[in-house]
Amino acid sequence: MDSARVDMGVAVVAFQSADFIGGCLDSLFASVGARLRVVLVDNASTDDTVGAIRRWAQAHGNLSFAEATVGELTCATADLTLLRSPVNGGFAYATNRALEALHADAALGLFWLVNPDCEVLPDTAAQFLAAAGDGEFGLMGGRVVYLSRPDLVQTDGGRVSRATGVVTSVNLSRTVAEAQMPAASEIDYITGASCVASRRFLDTVGLMREDYFIYYEEVDWALRRGTLALRQVPGAVVLHHGGTTTGAGSFDRRPNPFSNYFNYRNRIRFMRRFAPLAVPMAIAYGLAKAVQLALMGAFAESWSVIAGLLSLPPPTAVRDRLDPAARAHAFGTAG
Repeated sequence: MDSARVDMGVAVVAFQSADFIGGCLDSLFASVGARLRVVLVDNASTDDTVGAIRRWAQAHGNLSFAEATVGELTCATADLTLLRSPVNGGFAYATNRALEALHADAALGLFWLVNPDCEVLPDTAAQFLAAAGDGEFGLMGGRVVYLSRPDLVQTDGGRVSRATGVVTSVNLSRTVAEAQMPAASEIDYITGASCVASRRFLDTVGLMREDYFIYYEEVDWALRRGTLALRQVPGAVVLHHGGTTTGAGSFDRRPNPFSNYFNYRNRIRFMRRFAPLAVPMAIAYGLAKAVQLALMGAFAESWSVIAGLLSLPPPTAVRDRLDPAARAHAFGTAG
């Protein structure tokens, strides 16, 4: 492979990712048939994430490595670039900083979002590259399975209800053997855990909205694509821990208050933008969920749903998980 050619830029957002970022990087740079340039934005982690990334880079001296603070770097040119954010600005904020640094290289036409707790198969990047064709598409996705249970699908793409704002991961927790990936025309969005954007999409639609902080960013992004098509790539498989920093639910656990608050708050923000007449129904649907949780004795989870739905101040347990600088990003009003 031509050492000067880079086929795809990769944007990774890390937060409290010290335990698994090495596995993510190992898998990305073990890709066969596609050369990657990775920009990794650390969202002000307080664990050893930055140290783990530096040690990984030092142990892989065959790869070029650069490090800078967000705002100091205009264009990423190293194989791996670490951008340190002084504040946890949320998923979209950090993703956008990585995309800006990659997009500045006019030779790059594909931009792959990968979660830090993901591991990709050796041919996943090549599968995306082959399916990209002439780049005349918006967003492209593959199959995401659970890293701890690779026989189970986490998502084959997502759908969103225009009546309630509820998002559904297609084939969630179905076995790989029985789950058939839907056609691109049958889904509404691609999961942010593994999503490839074309240059045309970025040039036309722009970056992610940053006021969600976490959840619904990729749904909003996809629904702004206009006539640019989605593409499904069944052979592009990614293994995902899922919920490692947010406490989102999985096949064996219930979402925690932090996850609930942002999920329901952002659902209403999303609906106000894309289906404003259905907002009352979305709120009613969410309140029914809060009642269900309360009847189960999950009172903290129930209250976090209500606070999110009604744009009330976040519960103390939710607010206190973020430092004061991050709270300014997380709890600001919708733009």
